Amino acid sequence: MEPLRQIRSRTAVLASTNIDTDQIIPARFLRTTTRAGLGEHLFTDWRHDASGALKPEFPLNRPEAAGCHVLVAGRNFGCGSSREHAPWALLDAGFRAVISTEIADIFRANSLKNGLLPIVVDENTGAWLLAHPGVEVLIDLSRCRLELPEGRGVEFPLERFARHCLLNGIDELGFLLAKERDIAAYEQRRQA
Repeated sequence: MEPLRQIRSRTAVLASTNIDTDQIIPARFLRTTTRAGLGEHLFTDWRHDASGALKPEFPLNRPEAAGCHVLVAGRNFGCGSSREHAPWALLDAGFRAVISTEIADIFRANSLKNGLLPIVVDENTGAWLLAHPGVEVLIDLSRCRLELPEGRGVEFPLERFARHCLLNGIDELGFLLAKERDIAAYEQRRQA
């Protein structure tokens, strides 16, 4: 995982509510154990028509969504089944953060373990972001702060351990491996 300290990006907006993990990455693409290539299947049933052609009206297919690293979504993002492939697909498509007024707990946990930052904001901030696609935002993870245009800032909650892991680009296993000497010393003291 890459360390995540700040994200400065325009936003891509999916205003739908209750976007579940099967919409994020349909089950037929879950046969892989690697992350590479999942981004091309992100929201595939919404992005493509029956013939497989891209739907130009879908927000993520529009030219202004290219290069956006922040996805703003409607309430209850990531609901449904536990599917680690959902954050993998978002990351592979170039997203580093998802902002919503409500993010499903399992999706949130999977995201944090894989380097995708799920940000929960208040209703007013969420409504403003949904109404202003393409605005540039700054996410400062060291301060847990989302900076909006015109200098308005919003703090967001994030567990201390998850924040530590994201800032340092490590997952839970990486954290434990970094403590290997301490663990070995503890085991030696315990056996003595």
